[in-house]
Amino acid sequence: MKRNVSIVMAGVVAAVIMLGLAVARAQDEGPMSSVRFVVVRDTDGKPVRNAEVVLHPVSRKGKQAQGEMELKTDADGKASIDGIPYGPLRVQVLAPHFQTFGDDFEINKPQMELTVKLKHPNGQYSTYDNHPDDKKPQ
Repeated sequence: MKRNVSIVMAGVVAAVIMLGLAVARAQDEGPMSSVRFVVVRDTDGKPVRNAEVVLHPVSRKGKQAQGEMELKTDADGKASIDGIPYGPLRVQVLAPHFQTFGDDFEINKPQMELTVKLKHPNGQYSTYDNHPDDKKPQ
């Protein structure tokens, strides 16, 4: 019986220590933000459903750090996530039939909403096509 109580007490002590470390780690990271993404078409502002929103942490020097998170937009073109640390965040948005979007944002408020406008792909430029607006070298 004493042995069972000792094992239970050791488990409780370990859980309290782990909880304390988790709280200390969260405090070390600084303030966190809730970020909401709204993904719409550039042409008419209609929502883009099932767009993939990829979040990459970025160091203060502008280099992409390891670890990424992926979200999917709902039928209203919205996706959200809590617990994003303040600082730079690289965002990529991918959706079929649209150009890939990519940009860096500064997360600096407890709640932020970022609107992404996706464009349809442009045609490819071909040297074989006639381009009357292009200037010829002289």
